[in-house]
Amino acid sequence: MNIIKRNGKEVDYDGEKIIAAVEKANNEVRERYRLLPSQIKVVEEKVLRKLKELDHEAGVEEIQDYVIEAIQQEGAFRVATIYTVYRYKRELIRKSNTTDDRILTLVEYDNEEVKEENSNKNPMVVSVQRDYVAGEVSRDLTNRILLPQDVVEAHKTGVIHFHDSDYYVQHMYNCCLVNLEDMLQNGTVISDTMIEKPKSFLTACNIATQCIAQIASSQYGGQSITLAHLAPFVDISREKYLEEVRTEFRENGMDEDEEKIRAIAERRTREEIKHGVQTIQYQVTTLMTTNGQAPFITVFMYVDEVPEGQVRKDLAMIIEEMLKQRILGVKNEKGVYITPAFPKLIYVLDEDNMTKDSEYYYLTELSAKCTAKRMVPDYISAKKMREYKKGDVYPCMGCRSFLTPDRFSKEGEKHKYYGRFNQGVVTINLVDVACSSGKDMEKFWKILDERLDLCHKALRCRHERLLGTTSDVAPILWQYGAIARLEKGEKIDRLLYNGYSTISLGYAGLYEMCKYMTGKSHTDPEAKPFALAVMQRLNDRCAEWKADENIDYSVYGTPLESTTYKFARLLQKKFGKIKDVTDHNYITNSYHVNVREHIDAFTKLKFESDFQKLSPGGAISYVEVPKMTDNIEAVLSVMRFIYDNIMYAELNTKSDYCQVCGFDGEIQVVSDEHGKLVWECPNCGNRDQNKMNVARRTCGYIGTNYWNQGRTQEIKERVLHL
Repeated sequence: MNIIKRNGKEVDYDGEKIIAAVEKANNEVRERYRLLPSQIKVVEEKVLRKLKELDHEAGVEEIQDYVIEAIQQEGAFRVATIYTVYRYKRELIRKSNTTDDRILTLVEYDNEEVKEENSNKNPMVVSVQRDYVAGEVSRDLTNRILLPQDVVEAHKTGVIHFHDSDYYVQHMYNCCLVNLEDMLQNGTVISDTMIEKPKSFLTACNIATQCIAQIASSQYGGQSITLAHLAPFVDISREKYLEEVRTEFRENGMDEDEEKIRAIAERRTREEIKHGVQTIQYQVTTLMTTNGQAPFITVFMYVDEVPEGQVRKDLAMIIEEMLKQRILGVKNEKGVYITPAFPKLIYVLDEDNMTKDSEYYYLTELSAKCTAKRMVPDYISAKKMREYKKGDVYPCMGCRSFLTPDRFSKEGEKHKYYGRFNQGVVTINLVDVACSSGKDMEKFWKILDERLDLCHKALRCRHERLLGTTSDVAPILWQYGAIARLEKGEKIDRLLYNGYSTISLGYAGLYEMCKYMTGKSHTDPEAKPFALAVMQRLNDRCAEWKADENIDYSVYGTPLESTTYKFARLLQKKFGKIKDVTDHNYITNSYHVNVREHIDAFTKLKFESDFQKLSPGGAISYVEVPKMTDNIEAVLSVMRFIYDNIMYAELNTKSDYCQVCGFDGEIQVVSDEHGKLVWECPNCGNRDQNKMNVARRTCGYIGTNYWNQGRTQEIKERVLHL
């Protein structure tokens, strides 16, 4: 008979351990209150009988409850009390040691798990360490006090993943679409200082970046802004320059030639656009939030988001400048232009920029060049998005989390997206569901529903943690326009219901799930219906919860970063190494085609589009491509295919630089003499990560600070699709 230890490991039942523990408690009371040796043996026998009657394998805590009950049945209440106190003390020591050890190894830079947890955080930096230390304390409180123990245990054993538990103590949401229009047009407040409506484009850009830093410090996920909200300020600057130039002409006794005046004013306006965009790019890259990283900011670029006329032309100029500056890149410490991680860029493909004779095709060509050089922008198909989102086109929150069309706007009104947010994410490990079923299909569906019930319980915890939060906890969000304009002291509760915000049921490992249950990849026509049926079940359950609770639950294609390694290790521990299922140090993100599977770019995107439709809470597809700077037409052909076939996709190119020899090709992943995966310059053999710049797309965002061994193996094993 097996029992389950606290670390999730199954071991044989050992009655001698119970006897030894009871004897220890027995020896601490006066002799007249002690159990006889024969009674201690009876205690162990009663516990054993209890365990044999169970229909499940017991955990340590459950066994200890039976021990206390059996001691009390023998009338040794003082022994039972000592045993209970000893148990409680051991639990406190165990938990405090776990947290203390993690913190000490973290600050000494000796925690392998934390070192490469986030590819955009440098764990050597004290501000990052400070955030991690606070996170460990928060996680400890969360696990001991705030979350139900079945949720904690499920997260610990990799059955589910309760995302960002290190921020759960605080009343924070995940990600959002910033209502920059409200903040700029109506003014905002930063650090108790009134910021009025800007009187120029450059000032608007400055204010926008300050807002971004404040917002990012008040949440734990990504945030998105649109350049459309900055576009109206271009004409304000233009009018200012027109007046300045006219004055200069008059003061210098020159004829007021309106054509010349407008040409000079336009030149100055374009120069200001250049400086404004540069402000956004460099401030976003160099700003640091309170959690020790650059804001996870996404910039949305869609000319049709504003009305035709001057404001649309101005928006096109901003987009053009944004793309040109990203193509250039930013300088590293050696003064060499490299690929920055942020801001992430999204470019919308639509009728007026998809053909060579369309008005804004020059922007599409520039986007293709930018993607080939710097991996961004990513692409949204306006055509497909209108199909999926009730005719609307809008950005995701951060890398991929999409809002659902709102349910609170009156009929005929435009749907509201900016100023809305996501409450949080819990991910189900589909590989664990499959392996736990032993390939029994009936058992699979039963376990899936049980795990979804557990995910629902965990998501309710996220929702209820936000309930009752007052606007005062983050004034920039709730009082000064980023999300809302609530009164001081007002609760945010109404923004948690009726479709204002979403809450996400994530999923991971659809490929491995299919491989285990059917023996085939989900790209196989025989296995695909099963994969789609599982996706539909996730959507059906979200629809049930939404109907019952008026909360917008939504299925979300989880971007696993460090969690892919965690899941893989726990699966191997629990089920051993199963070929093409648990035998790698990562599992496949969401619905994606497995990275090792040979498939061409167009077939992959077309296949994944069916699954993207079933991830309304967010998902992104990608194709892995070689260096494309000399083949822009191929990039454009992929973009045209995206426009016709899939809502949201990206091209994963390579953008590396070796500081030792100046090599700017692809830096490789190789195994060192100990079997560890390391990065190596193929030109000079440099393996010092401090002397190279590597940029890879890992979870929707570009990562630049390296990855754990699981993710590094996944990167190494990616096959090209083009």
